[in-house]
Amino acid sequence: MRQLKEKILRLLEEDKEFRYAVAGYIGMREILERLDDLMEEQIRLREEFNEMRKEQIKLWRSFEEMRKEQIKLREDFNEMRKSFEELRKEQIKLREDFNEMRKEQIRLREEFNEMRKEQIRLREDFNRMIESLSNRLSRVERTLEKLTLDIEDEGLSVVKYRLRELGLDVNLYRLVLPGIEINIYGVSDDVCIIGEVSVRAGRSLVDELIRKIEKLKLNYPEKVRKTIIPVIYVSLAMHDLIERAREEGIWVLKATGDIVRPAILDKISGK
Repeated sequence: MRQLKEKILRLLEEDKEFRYAVAGYIGMREILERLDDLMEEQIRLREEFNEMRKEQIKLWRSFEEMRKEQIKLREDFNEMRKSFEELRKEQIKLREDFNEMRKEQIRLREEFNEMRKEQIRLREDFNRMIESLSNRLSRVERTLEKLTLDIEDEGLSVVKYRLRELGLDVNLYRLVLPGIEINIYGVSDDVCIIGEVSVRAGRSLVDELIRKIEKLKLNYPEKVRKTIIPVIYVSLAMHDLIERAREEGIWVLKATGDIVRPAILDKISGK
């Protein structure tokens, strides 16, 4: 009996037709068919639910991906906005720097213009100063030239007068030849007067006179005579000129009298 029950229960569970047959006998066939339909529908709904669940999971994952992408886009946007803000700040700073540079350029231009004006003014002042110095130098040159001419004329006159006192009547003049100029020059028979004139002089004038005499002998021997009287007419004779003139036997004098009187004058005068 027990085995029969177990077999019947197993058939009810496993054999659909047997189950319907039994249900028919007991009036439950229609109910069982509906239950089977409901079970099939439930299974189908479960499968659809599972599909929907899978789709939901897929959608959720897509949503998560989209959310992550959105977050990333937001971060990128924020970075871009930050970069934009930095660029904007940099642009503002560059504009400020440009404005400062523009102001500095304007200031430098103004300073340059002022400097240019100052340069022009200094140039004008310099030109006026040069013109003034040139005028003063011209006046000094004219004065020196006049003094030189005056002292040369005075020297020619005084030396001529003193030579006449010594018994020599000599026509003295300024000798100008190519390569040589002599302030006092004159000849009388075998005597030749060669000299220089200066307001103030030292021994260098003695050396210059000696060089001119030697040059005259070399280049213009016809202008030289047997006896040469070297002479220096000077308003203010330095001490070294006096010493050098004594050594060389040069006659040094001024308007008021002799400074150095060489022995040759005594020979000429017969004293």
